[in-house]
Amino acid sequence: MKRHSSSHEIDRRSFIKMLGGGVAVLLFAETAEAQRHGGGGRPKELSAWIHIAQDGTVSVFTGKTEVGQNIRTSLSMAVAEELKVPLSAVQMVMADTDLVPWDAGTFGSRTTPDMAPQLRRAAAAAREALIGLAAAEWKVERSALVADGGKIFRRGSEESLSYGALSKGQQLVATVDERTPITPVAEWKVAGQSVPKVNGESFVTGAHAFTTDIRRPGLLHGKVLRAPAFGAKLKNVDLSAAEKVAGAMVHRDGDFIGVTATSPAVAELALTRIQAEWEGGQKHSNADLFAHLKSTAAAGGRGGDEAGNMVEGMAHAAHRLEKVYTLEYIAHAPLEPRAAVAEWTDGKVTVWTGSQRPFGVKDELMREFSLPSEKVRVIVPDTGSGYGGKHSGEAAIEAARLAKAAGKPVKLVWTREEEFTWAYFRPAGVMELKSGIDQDGKLTAWEHHNYNSGGAAIGTPYDVPNRLIRKHGSDSPLRQGSYRGLASVANCFARECHMDDLAHAVAMDTLEFRLRNLSDQRLRAVLEAAADRFGWKDRKDGAGRGNGIACGIDKGGYIATCVELEMVDGVPKLRRIVAAFECGAIVHPNHVIAQVEGSIVMGIGGALFERIDFKDGRILNPHFSKYRVPRFSDVPPIEIVLVNRTDLPSAGAGEAPILAIAPAICNAIFAATGKRHLTLPMTASSA
Repeated sequence: MKRHSSSHEIDRRSFIKMLGGGVAVLLFAETAEAQRHGGGGRPKELSAWIHIAQDGTVSVFTGKTEVGQNIRTSLSMAVAEELKVPLSAVQMVMADTDLVPWDAGTFGSRTTPDMAPQLRRAAAAAREALIGLAAAEWKVERSALVADGGKIFRRGSEESLSYGALSKGQQLVATVDERTPITPVAEWKVAGQSVPKVNGESFVTGAHAFTTDIRRPGLLHGKVLRAPAFGAKLKNVDLSAAEKVAGAMVHRDGDFIGVTATSPAVAELALTRIQAEWEGGQKHSNADLFAHLKSTAAAGGRGGDEAGNMVEGMAHAAHRLEKVYTLEYIAHAPLEPRAAVAEWTDGKVTVWTGSQRPFGVKDELMREFSLPSEKVRVIVPDTGSGYGGKHSGEAAIEAARLAKAAGKPVKLVWTREEEFTWAYFRPAGVMELKSGIDQDGKLTAWEHHNYNSGGAAIGTPYDVPNRLIRKHGSDSPLRQGSYRGLASVANCFARECHMDDLAHAVAMDTLEFRLRNLSDQRLRAVLEAAADRFGWKDRKDGAGRGNGIACGIDKGGYIATCVELEMVDGVPKLRRIVAAFECGAIVHPNHVIAQVEGSIVMGIGGALFERIDFKDGRILNPHFSKYRVPRFSDVPPIEIVLVNRTDLPSAGAGEAPILAIAPAICNAIFAATGKRHLTLPMTASSA
């Protein structure tokens, strides 16, 4: 069953009826009030529907979105495991606010540790309900029955009833709670294996639909007039020339001006004919960025950690170190820019858009048009990557405004320049670190302040009795927001480079120094696994070649990364990367490897050359021709060591692996050259 998109006038009850008679399992964790009003806030427990049709097809409803991380497959595996059905029998209905339960969004590596267990419990409840139906049918004890392969069998015999036969004509509602038994990791038969991607063929052939593939009757194409610089205000505008373009309509609502047309080319032509005069705009640039962030920082800070006494800790230190680290804004650079299709029918707006937060976009539309929940529907087709950059609904609102003005469905697709300019960026940041160690290389004091970029993974995993760790908000010149790993990249870069310099201060091997100050056994395990595979003890540094190591913890994931590089004409050339990663019990090994590899490649860009260049409110490199992302030639052989902890709950793998690559590269450059880089990116130019 594919996501229903041929007609949008359908609610959840009608959709269930359309699926045919069967067993519906409701996980009671949301309130009806929350559902009617687009969520309002995430319930303590997620809710989900599972429907089993007469033909045995299992439809699973979730508010999570598919943005390339392949959660359609991993969530299908969770349900198949508990329901004891083939993976092919599970069909996911994802991210349609009229059909699925409220969900906060797809971010923070929460799908695997949070949504997967909820769907497991729902599937387990369905299994138990079906066993109950079979027990009543045969008039036997439940213990005499077992579920397997989409059927209920009588133990010791071949007699069985299919799920479809049991569910025929039934509308059984079963309550699910924490007591619902789920399959232990040791008994997994579906989960824990690498299986082919669900619907993989449609992605390869191009048959799978993304937002830009949506077609509606009478569809028009939209464009929006943008200011030439951040903060600029519209002073005067002449629309007469644009209004004369055949096949185009110009729409104005205050300072919002857009065009709709029969084709994207005609819309673009009309947009270029608008004569607009602007005034004002901000004046900041990269040159004054870090001074501005520090000067506008909130006093005192918040979050983080505090213990002991920093004055005493520094007094007992034989070696003290104080440094400032910085990192620039960078773009998410998704393959698919923001896009949306909007359609109004009888006062209800339906929007198809790529987003990590379908219910968040729904809330934005409700506020923008003063609509009740039942008058807004958001459908998220699979999205061409997000990396934390698609939490907001700008394109959805713009398409809806134009569609309402034109009286027809409108498709709006941002250009690459718009994506690089008007989307939000990973925050720039300033990290001030002060530390002390005794003569034996044991930490005595640790102080870490992050200005602007955030508090993710800001706490040190190392053992230090006296510490003061704070994050400080600042006035950001550019729009900023979530990014893969959030601030963990900034904080880990500062911390792990600082640890390397402390090790050199006492002439100690940098791995040995980390282990000497580390009692966390899970982090020790990945450090040792990465170092062993890398051959850390036999490495050779100097004469333009260097090796670096770094590690960290974020969102339940433990990562250690080793890098070997060579300086070629003053530029680092990566030769080899080894990473060890642990995220509890591994659900799909190939998926985890892909997430770690993807994180490392993405992290190489931010480490070496990615940055947003801006001046006077204008982005100076808003194209891939000027914004340097990793190329094939930048990526060396990557070896991934998976540490599978089947004794621990599964955590997400999408974010933590990115945090150690930048400091590992920085430490390798230092080993090769003796030069310590204190800012990201580490190369002189981002072009």
